Amino acid sequence: MTSTVPNAVQHTDAQQPPITMFGPDFPYAYDDFLAHPAGLGQIPATEHGAEVAVIGGGLSGIVAAYELMKMGLKPVVYEADRIGGRLRTVGFEGCDPSLSAEMGAMRFPPSSTALQHYIDLVGLTTKAFPNPLAEATPSTVVDLKGESHYAETIDDLPQVYRDVAQAWNACLEEGADFSDMNRALRERDVPRIREIWARLVEKLDNQTFYGFLCESEAFASFRHREIFGQVGFGTGGWDTDFPNSILEILRVVYTEADDHHRGIVGGSQQLPLRLWEREPAKIVHWAQGTSLKSLHDGDPRPAVTRLHRTAGNRITVTDAAGDIRTYRAAIFTAQSWMLLSKIECDDSLFPIDHWTAIERTHYMESSKLFVPVDRPFWLDKDEATGRDTMSMTLTDRMTRGTYLLDDGPDKPAVICLSYTWCDDSLKWLPLSANERMEVMLKSLGEIYPHVDIRKHIIGNPVTVSWENEPYFMGAFKANLPGHYRYQRRLFTHFMQDRLPEDKRGIFLAGDDISWTAGWAEGAVQTALNAVWGVMHQFGGAADPSNPGPGDLYDEIAPVELPED
Repeated sequence: MTSTVPNAVQHTDAQQPPITMFGPDFPYAYDDFLAHPAGLGQIPATEHGAEVAVIGGGLSGIVAAYELMKMGLKPVVYEADRIGGRLRTVGFEGCDPSLSAEMGAMRFPPSSTALQHYIDLVGLTTKAFPNPLAEATPSTVVDLKGESHYAETIDDLPQVYRDVAQAWNACLEEGADFSDMNRALRERDVPRIREIWARLVEKLDNQTFYGFLCESEAFASFRHREIFGQVGFGTGGWDTDFPNSILEILRVVYTEADDHHRGIVGGSQQLPLRLWEREPAKIVHWAQGTSLKSLHDGDPRPAVTRLHRTAGNRITVTDAAGDIRTYRAAIFTAQSWMLLSKIECDDSLFPIDHWTAIERTHYMESSKLFVPVDRPFWLDKDEATGRDTMSMTLTDRMTRGTYLLDDGPDKPAVICLSYTWCDDSLKWLPLSANERMEVMLKSLGEIYPHVDIRKHIIGNPVTVSWENEPYFMGAFKANLPGHYRYQRRLFTHFMQDRLPEDKRGIFLAGDDISWTAGWAEGAVQTALNAVWGVMHQFGGAADPSNPGPGDLYDEIAPVELPED
């Protein structure tokens, strides 16, 4: 059992087709596209060496730059902070270098198949992540309203938690055709996926997550809705998502994005860093041994300060060093609000309805705090009860979620004392790292009165509030009710033959452009869309045996809702 409140259908039959995060909005098989021996496509030899600006050195930007380089183009990467974006792994000052904290993305589902392609490509390994009641989690404590329950499986929790699990199952089946859609996604039955989703998008675009629950007879009980919000499923409580569109939640549960999570051994930031340094064996135009790092003489260009159109419908980029360069094509992968605040932009960069969509993008706040400890003391057994001294913890107290991370019983370890979102994250915002830690230790002391966490801490805490990060201003996009049309405009922006000629040449990509924001898979998928768009603009094409996302667009385009 991997979830506190499990999904409606538990898939344990190894003979069933695996799930993938390729739908339901755009059921394109990105994993097949990447695995095909023909590659992603080619551009005419006359275009080899042409420069393409890639703005943002997060996962999406690095994937896009890597694939453009392999085609023979010259990506010019701009990065304001550090390569990795929200794949940010940091160490603890004065502690063993093997100890690290994942300030951003830290857990990845097996359904992230395009992401997994790159994890495998650069030789990284993964291990099971200790989510609530996951197989990799020795024990979980659920602490609500001052009452704690210790559990190794969901069957160890009081009956009300199983009632809530059954209510969520029933809610998904009755309101969202869960089993039917899950089956269609597994079988990659595109017509069936589109049939189910078209009906649900029209029906549910204006509905909140909370409203969806309230409309279900299964969740008639406020107590059940409250417990569900505080404990949730998979990664913990989801009440911070209650105001968001139910369509966002369905995308997660349909594709099992919240199940069976894996962490990247050594830290997730290794993925973009290794791609930056990787010398692909199959590369066009460039000499063997070429990497993104070598093309940039070691470092990316600095932050972009201005974007504007110039003669010949070129994209002109000014950076923080004062350097001005003009490109025939550019990919913007940074957080889209940067276009409204940090970067001086021409209105002519995008059609007005795309600017509206960018302005309406809704971001989730998120904060974390980690401390290094001498060893995984939580595995010690309490002499009186025989239970683990401390457990992965879900609570309605300020900490909300506490995760225990170790690499073995005799090695130093890490505790994520708190991982929160939205209003819960904002409560931490005015506090320093040490002030946050003190409040967190007090809360956990009330749950574990006989455990002295402080005596095991061997270094200073590290913390992040993504809403306060100057180049992010939020953790990830989460659409509000009525935002489907906005998201469609942003996701489909790579299909530029449909745009006026004077609005082409700059391509949007990144986590917040995807349908599955908050998951690295979406960053990869939109990067590949943008790569196809740039290739198409330079007169290139995918191999007929391996059509790209733009080649199949008319067959799988996202549902279009009327605007009048």
